[in-house]
Amino acid sequence: MRVLVAGASGFIGTAVTSRLVEEGHEVLRLVRRRAHAHDEVSWSPASGIIDFTVMDRVDAVLNLSGASLTRLPWTRRYRDEILESRVAATRTLADAMRKASSPPEAFLSGSAVGIYGDRPGELLTEHSVPGRGFLADVVGRWEAAAQLAPHETRTVLLRTGIIVGPGGAFKPITRLTRTGASGRLSTGGQHWPWIALDDEVGAIVHLLGSSISGPVNLVGPTPATADRIMSAVAERLHRPYAFQVPAPLLKLGLGAAAEDLLLSSQKVRPQRLIDDGYRFAHPTVEAALDAMFNVESAPVR
Repeated sequence: MRVLVAGASGFIGTAVTSRLVEEGHEVLRLVRRRAHAHDEVSWSPASGIIDFTVMDRVDAVLNLSGASLTRLPWTRRYRDEILESRVAATRTLADAMRKASSPPEAFLSGSAVGIYGDRPGELLTEHSVPGRGFLADVVGRWEAAAQLAPHETRTVLLRTGIIVGPGGAFKPITRLTRTGASGRLSTGGQHWPWIALDDEVGAIVHLLGSSISGPVNLVGPTPATADRIMSAVAERLHRPYAFQVPAPLLKLGLGAAAEDLLLSSQKVRPQRLIDDGYRFAHPTVEAALDAMFNVESAPVR
């Protein structure tokens, strides 16, 4: 396939483009500057500028654009950037596909489990209704922009969880743990929907060749709490896990980011991915962490 990738230089994008090239696909990268290589296409998503004829030359579009959620604090200005960077880029791609004489067969657009909001005690699948909160609103508008793609293009909404890998949300977690300052966040019982970087990439490549459309939860098949994840990181780094940070203190320091990223509970199941036959390389968070830190995994029970 020839795949046009937005966000190819990001944490997920770098890994996905490498895998696509390894498997023999051709990748065109959207860049926010003058194109310097044969595999680059210039665009300005904030201004809605793109050469829409590129859509006639690709089989699929992978949209991974968006301001980082791990950049803190979430000031009012940065909250606007989190929203607009996602919606503007997605709308620009969808508009270009609609203008093409032969639009791509597939559009895989980034999304997030944040759409479910804080839902303690619920098992969440792709059939669950959206929740409330800042991220739920952002993801709702993000997905709405993706659904502006032409009806003949199969559109997939990649509802991604916390990625276990050497970047993204795990970069500050690892850094904090190495200093010996890691500990339980509030009760620690809130579910964090996680996925190994290998499986995030594997699932995206799988979905490029699938017939699925609509929302797909990109999370690991075995739920895990924040306490289980944080303590497992500390164990693998041989660092203490002795502190407990009360929820009010987290909210005081991080505001909405604490509520949406650290304290919300989302027990999410990748039902459609499982039903479509995807096999996870790392089915537990411990296995994902072992792969991340390059340590020998314990047998999966």
